[in-house]
Amino acid sequence: MKAFLFFMLAAFPLSMAAQNVVRYDLTIGHKIVNYSGKRVHALAINGQIPAPTLEFTEGDIAEIHVLNTLDEESSLHWHGILLPNEEDGVPYLTTTPIKPKGTHVFRFPIRQSGTYWYHSHSNLQEQKGLYGAFIIKKRDEPDMPNYTLLLSDWTDEHPHEVMRSLKNENDWYAIKKNAVQSYGEAARAGAFKEKIKQEWSRMDAMDVSDVYYDALLANGKLQDHAPQFKAGDKVRLRIINGSASTYFWVQFAGGKLSVVASDGIDVEPVEVDRMLIAVAETFDVIVTIPENRSFELRATAEDRTKATSLWLGVGEEVKAPVLPKLKLFEGMRMMNEMGKHTMKMSYQQMDMNEVMYPEMVPDPSKPGEPFTPPVTLTYAMLRSPVSTALNPNAPVRELNFRLTGSMNRYQWSINDKPLSKSDKILIKKGEVVRITLTNDTMMRHPMHLHGHFFRVLNGQGDHSPLKNVMDIMPMEENVIEFDANEEKDWFFHCHILYHMMAGMGRVFSYEDSPPNTQIAPTKANWNFFRKEDERMWHPLAEVSMQSNGLFAHAMTSNNYNFFAADLHLHPKHGGEIELKYGRFFGKQQFLNAYGGVEFHREKENGQWENGFKGIFGLEYTLPMFVKADARVDTRGKFRFQVAREDLAISRRLRFDAMWNTDKEYQVGLRYIMTKRWQLGTNYYNRYGFGAGIIFSY
Repeated sequence: MKAFLFFMLAAFPLSMAAQNVVRYDLTIGHKIVNYSGKRVHALAINGQIPAPTLEFTEGDIAEIHVLNTLDEESSLHWHGILLPNEEDGVPYLTTTPIKPKGTHVFRFPIRQSGTYWYHSHSNLQEQKGLYGAFIIKKRDEPDMPNYTLLLSDWTDEHPHEVMRSLKNENDWYAIKKNAVQSYGEAARAGAFKEKIKQEWSRMDAMDVSDVYYDALLANGKLQDHAPQFKAGDKVRLRIINGSASTYFWVQFAGGKLSVVASDGIDVEPVEVDRMLIAVAETFDVIVTIPENRSFELRATAEDRTKATSLWLGVGEEVKAPVLPKLKLFEGMRMMNEMGKHTMKMSYQQMDMNEVMYPEMVPDPSKPGEPFTPPVTLTYAMLRSPVSTALNPNAPVRELNFRLTGSMNRYQWSINDKPLSKSDKILIKKGEVVRITLTNDTMMRHPMHLHGHFFRVLNGQGDHSPLKNVMDIMPMEENVIEFDANEEKDWFFHCHILYHMMAGMGRVFSYEDSPPNTQIAPTKANWNFFRKEDERMWHPLAEVSMQSNGLFAHAMTSNNYNFFAADLHLHPKHGGEIELKYGRFFGKQQFLNAYGGVEFHREKENGQWENGFKGIFGLEYTLPMFVKADARVDTRGKFRFQVAREDLAISRRLRFDAMWNTDKEYQVGLRYIMTKRWQLGTNYYNRYGFGAGIIFSY
């Protein structure tokens, strides 16, 4: 077998007897923060966001004592660290959860060097502040100034509210980001036909991120400063993307970025103008301070709504480029074309999103001026300085993972199955596991493998780079492989927190492994771990208080099931209430079947009449997001209904319409003021015209 950096790391002596023990004491607790002018609750470790940086030297023994002062379970996962399975920190899979008011001691040898990080793997705690840097120096670390930059995103909302909003297709985040792409805006942009094509294909509006964030942070600050650097200094920046769901464009006002490591592992230096760092990735870059001024290293969210900065040096500020707003309607055209053709891309060499980047083409207002597009880092540029070739005689297990999902109900899966519906993937120690990853969705997915490094088969042959996070772009196909040299169970998942929690993950399980000493290998523990996406229920409600009556709708749903209630009420004409249970079907879940009951009280010929009946039906989402509903009741009466809701006329104006074979029809307009409140007007042929206010939850 050729020299292979991964094996060099894994072969590091495991004897703890003569090694230096480095101890940290960490306390998980609450903290009040104010990043946007509003005081909100966060989680913190030792009162810090981000958590304290843990520093080691290769060969140390890490001993980390954790106290959980919360009223809920917590955990810490050591991202990218090679360690015994029980120390990995995934509750109910590898490691005992840290109980409320409980303690846990992690102890493991440091067998590698590089830039890593750690974070909670419980619920959605990572978004609330539980993350920190984990830096391991080489025993012969070069004498160069270092600085660690941990990038993250912050929302004043509780992460459960974020997840609920995503699941229920609330478009408030798009409104806040000015990314709605309404019919009015499409008409002004000359893209009205493209908008029709998009909705005819039942594709949601083009965006590159899901969540609106109140702040982006550099080392827990809106802006960070490192004034200690001076002209001529070469600085090794250890950049960690510790965000829950934000990709960051990184540019330096002082010149090129020399990329020297990715996910903690050295690569041959490559100089670029900018780089897009995926969620959970780390990169080491070397920058040179050109003169005694303060130079901005600017990190801009991929959706370009916000940015954060690290200022290197002292003196007059030199700003990095400000990235222009995305051309979202060009992205819409791209999506429509991608629906027609099979496109094969790999290793970020062809970025379909470039059609949205104004800086990648000459400025039409400056004809004739020289133009050179910025050099952007891609995986194809990464090359290991040593051979990473695996044993050519080892058996190879080939796996194909399609990354699948739907923005329609915010479902994320692998091979059309979320984690809750999957089984463990059995592998054997000593074989090579080769995975072809195909992204069948219109979103990026940074896929992370616990406890291993994998080779990225990017055309560099024996010098393929090693990583533990791989960003898979929309419609892209990449191949990775790793040496199966561990035991027990290891998590593989998308590191966008909300994608993982919605089901995009799998577990690799080594056959014939000894039992986990912390998590009993019971069916109950396995089911509790894998069914988190299924256990989460997401309620919604809307109450429309109009002058022509009261209209209300409430529903709670998980990945497959829903309970719903609808109410129409008018003081003169009566009203009805409908209760039903249903289940979604199909990959995109455009179809649901339901059954329930309807109670009504109506005035007929001057007399009040009460009624009750059972209902059974099917609802299907047609092109243009029109919902067709066919039902029959226990009296044998059939009803067919079509309805369209939330048709975006402008950024905040929505149109609704309904018609059914009971000769009922309704049209309405809503103006969205806040996430919770709207103004509305409607005409319902049973109750007449009305106007009023709408509360949404």
